[in-house]
Amino acid sequence: MFEQIAYASIIVILGVGACLAYFWGSNWLLDKYLLPDKQTIGSGTVNRDKTRSAIRPWLFLFPALFFLSLFLVYPVFATLYFSFFDSASRNFVGLSNYLWAFRDPAFLQSIYNNLLWLIVVPLIATALGLIIATISDRLWWGNIAKSLIFMPMAISFVGASVIWKFIYDYRGVGVEQIGLLNAIVQGLGGTPQAWISIEGLNSFLLMVVMIWIEVGFAMVILSAALRGVPEETLEAARIDGANDFQIFFTIMIPQIMPTIIVVWTTITIKVLKVFDIILAMTNGQWDTQVLANLMFDWMFRAGDNGRGSMIAVVLMLAVLPIMIWNIRRVNSEQGTR
Repeated sequence: MFEQIAYASIIVILGVGACLAYFWGSNWLLDKYLLPDKQTIGSGTVNRDKTRSAIRPWLFLFPALFFLSLFLVYPVFATLYFSFFDSASRNFVGLSNYLWAFRDPAFLQSIYNNLLWLIVVPLIATALGLIIATISDRLWWGNIAKSLIFMPMAISFVGASVIWKFIYDYRGVGVEQIGLLNAIVQGLGGTPQAWISIEGLNSFLLMVVMIWIEVGFAMVILSAALRGVPEETLEAARIDGANDFQIFFTIMIPQIMPTIIVVWTTITIKVLKVFDIILAMTNGQWDTQVLANLMFDWMFRAGDNGRGSMIAVVLMLAVLPIMIWNIRRVNSEQGTR
């Protein structure tokens, strides 16, 4: 324990020291050698001061830009490049990987599953978060309820998957069931089932895990937005004879619609990248495979860099339109203010 603390402390000291050395050294080089003051020309010093002032912020930004380029920008182009090569990344195969993908049943099944997740999870998670946020604000124990609902956000996807795997657990015919769902079914006189192996139903059961986690996120954000709705507007609507449902759907929702869209797009991007839940609960079996798991299988289990990179490119292209639309929407809102 002491060795770990000492090692972490040394790393922190070295990291901070390296940052200080870089910023001091880069400024010293700029002032001393790159753009030194020369008193021979009166106006020259002023011009160089302006140039140094313009360059200095980029010295501070350079490390961040360098590492962002190294770990974000470069992998994008490298992945795109490798998607046109064979499994060993040696021979150029053109669009063969992409043509194979849209003829492969597993890839098409993954696309279908991703679309299903995209429709169900953001819609239900956002709707439940909005409903819970609205109701809990009217209850004296609403903050307690919010805390309990938000608690799953502190659990990783893998941890949540383990919890729900026990809930869906099936021990066979005639064996005492420890899974909560099968125990309830058995208690009501029904027959226990291996739920996560039932094709067609299992994908929805996996979606429940992510909905369970993301409802807390949606609830907190939307609750803050609902509290920002002017009380004067609500009072005016009540005086005009509007009931609670009319106030909710015609006044509150339109005013918090930008926040609803932000919550929906955030959950949508998370859904496109979903990987942990499927890997931990079904490992992609029984037609539950999604693109991220299929990419993992081809890249790291089959060792096919070309097809793995191709699936990664498809996944990136699926996320890109949502991000572009969201950025444009935010910029347009800021432009109208």
